Amino acid sequence: MIGEQQEENRPLYRLIVLIIMVAIAGFAQGMLLPLLAIMLEDAGVSSSLNGLNAAALYIGVLLASPFIEHPVRKYGYKPVITIGLILMITSLLLLPVWQAFWFWFILRIIIGIGDNMVHFATQVWITTTSTQKNRGRNISLYGLAFGLGFGAGPFMTRLLAINEWLPFLISAGLSLLAWLLILQMRNEFPLSDLETGSKLSTWSRYKEVLKLAWFAFLPAFGYGFLEASLHGNYPVYALRSGMTIELVSILLPAFVIGGLITQLPLGLLSDRIGRKRILLILSALGAFCFFAMITFESSSTILFILFILAGAFVGSFFSLGVMYLADLIPAHLLPTGNVMMAISFGVGSMTGPLIGGVFIDIFESGSIYYSIGGMLLFILVTGTLFKSAQTNTNQEVTLSK
Repeated sequence: MIGEQQEENRPLYRLIVLIIMVAIAGFAQGMLLPLLAIMLEDAGVSSSLNGLNAAALYIGVLLASPFIEHPVRKYGYKPVITIGLILMITSLLLLPVWQAFWFWFILRIIIGIGDNMVHFATQVWITTTSTQKNRGRNISLYGLAFGLGFGAGPFMTRLLAINEWLPFLISAGLSLLAWLLILQMRNEFPLSDLETGSKLSTWSRYKEVLKLAWFAFLPAFGYGFLEASLHGNYPVYALRSGMTIELVSILLPAFVIGGLITQLPLGLLSDRIGRKRILLILSALGAFCFFAMITFESSSTILFILFILAGAFVGSFFSLGVMYLADLIPAHLLPTGNVMMAISFGVGSMTGPLIGGVFIDIFESGSIYYSIGGMLLFILVTGTLFKSAQTNTNQEVTLSK
């Protein structure tokens, strides 16, 4: 009877550990973007090169994405997560050793590879072990945990005044804690009915997923774009606009807090009114908030409120995209879809700082808001074109079942 009780509790323990691990990985990512951006700005690096350095993390995400699915299927989730955490811990400890642009660029690529290994394995682990009834809740908790960790990360910028090593040591220590937690878990593999290699080649699976659910990847692209822009470019933009580091360390968490508040409610609401409809509405509201920041930038109070509202509207984009993807494609394509979701997020995260850095150099005022607001309008417009494709997709998914 005790054994049966432990077996019943195991899925809950697994979910809790994976959520804690996602929060810690989000913390490391949320810390590095503003922290290194400020340190590079103080070193006199241009905003364009600063954006390029921030993009290195997501170059690592892109480099790792095509190669993660096979190791997860062959060796299971636990070894992939373990290797990813070891890469992150080692790189975090090496970052403050030598403050050189290209040294940091390489280490950020390695962190991106490790971060993607952790996120992909945990994301697929949660998605494939969740039932259709609790999938929306579990993915919302996944997004909530990442947002909570990511939102806490920027507070580490304040520790630079104490010691430059301190933020990196704290982040590495938390990653080590995540590793100790995963060591207590039993290794698992993707479910046998999710095997895809026997029927379709890799490229055929990619083409099939794109055909069925191309719009589901745009929220991940958009979230990566605005997240990397805000945390990688905004500190530079703010300092050049006369804002203080203290104000920046408040505004960035405000955006994340807004996303945390609405993460679960929006997931539940999307169950009722549809993922696509909620995504289009949120894109429009998010674009409005960022364009409004151009007018009210001089007021710290209104800017703070707009950051919270923007986070509330678009802070759930990634998790909503994952939910929408699970709605649109058959179960055996979920691992491939998650790989493509990571690629889309990586492309957006790499594009955001590059475009944002160029905009800061070209435009004197409002550059970062124009960049993010324009991207959200792009998602809104392209999302309306998915109407006929969605109808066909639903028919194909129904037939596959």
